[in-house]
Amino acid sequence: MAGYSGTPLLKKLGIKEGFVLQTYHEPSNYWDDLGPLPDNVQVSSENQSNEVDSIHYFCKSADTLRAEILQLKSLLKKTGQLWISWPKKSSNVPTDLSDRIVRHTGLEAGLVDVKVCAIDDI
Repeated sequence: MAGYSGTPLLKKLGIKEGFVLQTYHEPSNYWDDLGPLPDNVQVSSENQSNEVDSIHYFCKSADTLRAEILQLKSLLKKTGQLWISWPKKSSNVPTDLSDRIVRHTGLEAGLVDVKVCAIDDI
């Protein structure tokens, strides 16, 4: 699903040709919603430091995010991107995450807040 704007999810996430991509805890509909990957995108399940262009991490708990964010950061190339997705409050999925908590956790880990986007209506 492109979310509210109609912009394809791949474009929102900035996934480009030749990227190494990793996902964690993605929902079952994720790959269908994402659509066809650009040429030469490698979906990696290996945790190799400094080699990943884009990580999309799905999380419901602030404690879990805090415990894992530095490990996720260590996998990224210097120019890599880390997307954190969590359930919206309106989804009724139990979560203690919010944009403020996610942003603060990322900044504490030495990351830069660049972009926010809706992935879907949940």
